Amino acid sequence: MDHPIVAEGLVRRFGDLVAVDGVDLHVARGEIFGFLGPNGAGKSTTVRMLTTLLSLSAGSATVAGYDVEREPHIVRRVIGVALQEAAIDPIMTGRELLKLQSVLHGIKGRVASDRGDELLERVGLTAAADRRVGTYSGGMKRRLDLALSLVHEPEVLFLDEPTTGLDPTSRQALWEEVRRLNDEFGTTVLLTTQYLEEADQLAGRIAIIDGGVIVREGEPDQLKSEVGSPTLRLDIDPSRHDEARAILSQYGESRPARSERVAIGLEGGAARVAEVVRSLDETSIEVTHMELDAPSLDDVFAEATGRRLEGAAETGAG
Repeated sequence: MDHPIVAEGLVRRFGDLVAVDGVDLHVARGEIFGFLGPNGAGKSTTVRMLTTLLSLSAGSATVAGYDVEREPHIVRRVIGVALQEAAIDPIMTGRELLKLQSVLHGIKGRVASDRGDELLERVGLTAAADRRVGTYSGGMKRRLDLALSLVHEPEVLFLDEPTTGLDPTSRQALWEEVRRLNDEFGTTVLLTTQYLEEADQLAGRIAIIDGGVIVREGEPDQLKSEVGSPTLRLDIDPSRHDEARAILSQYGESRPARSERVAIGLEGGAARVAEVVRSLDETSIEVTHMELDAPSLDDVFAEATGRRLEGAAETGAG
């Protein structure tokens, strides 16, 4: 089985709302696949269909070779799932929850105990194993949830925005554990995220979803190279944006930027920055801040959708 996750024409409707609209996915064995998009794009809805938590409105999907509609009971046995909002009993200890999860998967006795100890060590929770989970920090809860999803050594692991709300240190620790799982055991991972860096750091391939539709798919470096020129962003008095855009148009195509900025894909790259500044200066347009950035996944998203991935203040105006 070369592709443990396959979706064809996946659709999910909630009344008149189409949350997922014809999604195709083919995730190869042993890869970390990133599903990147803003809140409400359809990432979590897709994962819930693939993990049998939501029925399909249309299309088909198999996970580990089993049909999610016809064989949901088997799918649940062979996957691990760490959802965005983990339902973890705050009264129980981390060790107790791992033992309970083991029993639910038919793992008993010393095997269950050893497995729990191993997982607690893997996610850095050995010292907190006998504390009630209600005393855990957000990062500790996320790491425990990851451990719980691994009790039965799943073939496929689904992580739905696993680092949302975590501090940088906790985020890095969870990234390292995901990498180790993939490197040491070849675990196939589908990771949903709204964080550009997370997708760039972890995923060998990504799909960018917006409005329930996949707008780009491929390796991060490949997608970024297709954007082409680096992005030049300039902070200019908003009253002079139209003049600035007219001048900048001779140096590259307009790109989406925040409301106080103008941006272009600068043809020729850094070598032309001085030329751009001179052209603006000749018409007395003052630049208060300037950035030149190599193409990023945010640029890929912007090129595909006409807006930036992060921040409600971003606009389609370049």
